[in-house]
Amino acid sequence: MNATYRLNRQHGLLFDELGRCFDAQRRVWVNASAPVIGEVVDGCDAAAWLQQETAFRVRVPAGVIGPREAPDSQLRAAEEVGRGLAAMGLAVICGGRHGVMEAVCRGAANAGGVTIGMLPDADPSFANPHVGIVIATGIGEARNALIARAALCLVVIGDSFGTLSEVALGRQFGKLVIGLEGAARVDGVVHVDSVDRALDEVARCVLAR
Repeated sequence: MNATYRLNRQHGLLFDELGRCFDAQRRVWVNASAPVIGEVVDGCDAAAWLQQETAFRVRVPAGVIGPREAPDSQLRAAEEVGRGLAAMGLAVICGGRHGVMEAVCRGAANAGGVTIGMLPDADPSFANPHVGIVIATGIGEARNALIARAALCLVVIGDSFGTLSEVALGRQFGKLVIGLEGAARVDGVVHVDSVDRALDEVARCVLAR
């Protein structure tokens, strides 16, 4: 079940289901000194409030990883994830090429989000057309480590050898890794059955849950 929160926009207060209040500046939950009053919102709306209505937005991008050769189901999921991350006010970082990477960039860019492509190539022209910020590393697949290190968390859609390396690196770096649509069954990966659940897990990460 997706998390729900109480949001008091007038006073800039967010409460969880335990009645704790979110200290947005420190990104920690503390015992509430005010009554729990506010509208009921889900995790994505709570994260969007933090990102768009406070001075304490998370500036670290969310990573989305997946294969260049991907079936339509994975491409649709990636595009939906991109739209959802943009709606939350999160930048997206990915490998910048095609397949899942292009789909997530398309979804995020069409929703007005920021897309960052960390290319393995030295030539920025290899980026898909939906990448807003191209970083042409020229270091080949070693750029996988940069994506895993730079991301707040990783959403993995589908599977391939390159994707599996990013999953392993993400776990090595202690990052939350969320898997769907055929992601490899690796210890520590949080597997979900829908894009909505994946976005809720990202929101939990944004909100330090």
